[in-house]
Amino acid sequence: MGEHGLVLITCGDSSEARAIARRLVESRLAAGAQILPIESVYRWEGEVVEDQEWLLIVKTRTDRFDSITVVVDGMHTYQVPPVLMIVIDDASRPYLDWIDDNVTGTT
Repeated sequence: MGEHGLVLITCGDSSEARAIARRLVESRLAAGAQILPIESVYRWEGEVVEDQEWLLIVKTRTDRFDSITVVVDGMHTYQVPPVLMIVIDDASRPYLDWIDDNVTGTT
């Protein structure tokens, strides 16, 4: 498995998304995060639901996934917080170095 990844986290509102993103970056679990408004269609408790949600795209290392999940579980308002890791197979070396420096370094 690669050493770097993107974690996707869906939130119910922008303030929750911003708070989670900030906590992850401040605690060096993520180098950065983007917050995007999205429209979601999904099945929940037997019903098809359409909602406005906020998607976090978190840049991190794969070895931080479990710690990220703990933070999200403690802050998220959903019963089942969606937290997905997509492993980065390849990216520019300077970008991967930036992730490493900001997740594991002291910059």
